[in-house]
Amino acid sequence: MKEIKPIRVGIVGAGNNTRKRHIPGLKALEGVEIVSACNRSRDSGKKVAAEFGIPKVCGTWTEVIEDQSVDAVVIGTWPYLHHPVTCMALEAGKHVLVEARMAMNAREALEMLAASRRSPHLVAQVVPSPVTLAFDKMLIDLIDEDYLGEIYAIDVRDATGAFADPSAPLTWRQDEDLSGLNTLSMGIWYESLARWVGHARAVTAMRKICVKRRPRTGGGGMAIRVADHVDVLADMVCGAQAHMRFSAVTGLAEPASGVWLYGSKGTLRLDPANRLLLGGRQGDRDLKPIPVPPDKEGFWRVEAEFINAVRGLEPVKLTSFTEGVKYMEFTEAVARSADHGVRVTLPLTG
Repeated sequence: MKEIKPIRVGIVGAGNNTRKRHIPGLKALEGVEIVSACNRSRDSGKKVAAEFGIPKVCGTWTEVIEDQSVDAVVIGTWPYLHHPVTCMALEAGKHVLVEARMAMNAREALEMLAASRRSPHLVAQVVPSPVTLAFDKMLIDLIDEDYLGEIYAIDVRDATGAFADPSAPLTWRQDEDLSGLNTLSMGIWYESLARWVGHARAVTAMRKICVKRRPRTGGGGMAIRVADHVDVLADMVCGAQAHMRFSAVTGLAEPASGVWLYGSKGTLRLDPANRLLLGGRQGDRDLKPIPVPPDKEGFWRVEAEFINAVRGLEPVKLTSFTEGVKYMEFTEAVARSADHGVRVTLPLTG
């Protein structure tokens, strides 16, 4: 039996998803060693190392990358560090798995893509949107089988269902210096939608900051530049017109989230919170549940896909840097449209 070559992984940023998903997922794979970790502080890094048995704690993220024994770097930081860590890691000859959202803006994403293309022998993967993984293959197959016919309209809605709380402390998602142009769940849902029907070719958007200042943890406050509510109209390449709404201030919204696809022959509705896919066609009186057979039900396998790609066993499908650039361009187009009151065409670059 062929011996499996060990892959040594360094962790930069042990956020919630890294601790819940990436570290356990990597440790479960044969021949994978997590050899070092760097978190926001050395103390928090020590806690992560103790919890997961990681032998080395680094004081800076550059230490992880400069370690010549490290083969691959997993980046679990907030978006503000995705670009510098990714580019340095690729330049140092390390494979990269970077947390979503890919970058702060489209420029950073494009520079990350360019860095990956300068080292095509290295794997560069973005952690995919997980919300619809269980239904993606079924939806793609239904659309390919002409269940909808020509797709006319798309509705995407995601809301907390909560009222605005001005007293709630600032989170990193509300800090543009840490999150960039990424707003609410917009990028997550757009990435999923693009898997089924393709990308937008133009957007028109409005956004609203409802709570204009929030208290910081530890004292003081900060003016907010990240929207609490966003409406997007998108002209899709497939010919559909899409309306997307993302909100943290639509109290008691019901249903809070979901996707509706309306076509000439049928309608599909995805309700991921209740793990339901519903559909109906011309002549039906209402939507009925569509069962997803086991062979079409997707699941989380990000870490396995990354390591298999490093070993040359499979290509990265979810999510490539090329796809990441597309959703970051969509994100930036929404911001430009909302700021300037104009229709913005995609892609932003040639």
